[in-house]
Amino acid sequence: MSLYNEIVTNARARGIASLSNTELIGLILGSGKRNHDQFKIAEELTEKDGLYTNVARASNVGELNYLADEKMTERQELALLSAVELGKRLNGYVAGDMWPKITSPGDAAMYMMSVLRHETHEKFCVMLLNAKNRLMGVRQVSEGSLTSSVVHPREVLAHAIVAHAASIIAVHNHPSGDPYPSSEDRHLTETLKQAGEIIGIPLIDHLIIGDGRHYSFREHGEL
Repeated sequence: MSLYNEIVTNARARGIASLSNTELIGLILGSGKRNHDQFKIAEELTEKDGLYTNVARASNVGELNYLADEKMTERQELALLSAVELGKRLNGYVAGDMWPKITSPGDAAMYMMSVLRHETHEKFCVMLLNAKNRLMGVRQVSEGSLTSSVVHPREVLAHAIVAHAASIIAVHNHPSGDPYPSSEDRHLTETLKQAGEIIGIPLIDHLIIGDGRHYSFREHGEL
């Protein structure tokens, strides 16, 4: 029995969730270039937590093939990129296309984790909430370098004004994976808080997304 058939048999008997990351990627890749086994390629992509540090962060054609030493066909790479993107979308999906209600910092962090966790550059977003704390949308305000993103309060609040939001949650990621705030993060939080109070659109939290962790200024009593 070939390795492919063995994995398919196991999936049928024990469920798809029983397969390893390598096996799942191998099935997605399917057959490709001659003399380049799909499961060997999958091993290269997943070794040393590569699934989370490399595959999950890929967004453009060429990035994954580079990681696999150019062993994949474009079809294989597109299939894997599509699977990663679907996973991200499913993680943030709410049944009936209804925006979720944000009742705690954890709700907001869970929603934004898949969006920002694997970004390699710092991105700053604003979550727009209505009077019932239901999410109306998420807008990206800026994108910066590996360590910083330049944000002006007027750019954040402009989105809230246009959307007629009742309140906002500021969110940005730390590509390092450590969500602990910098002095600049604290200063920006205070500035956004003051500006929001003036125009009547309060900042109810500022979240920093790390690698599977988050920091909430509200949870830490800083808002």
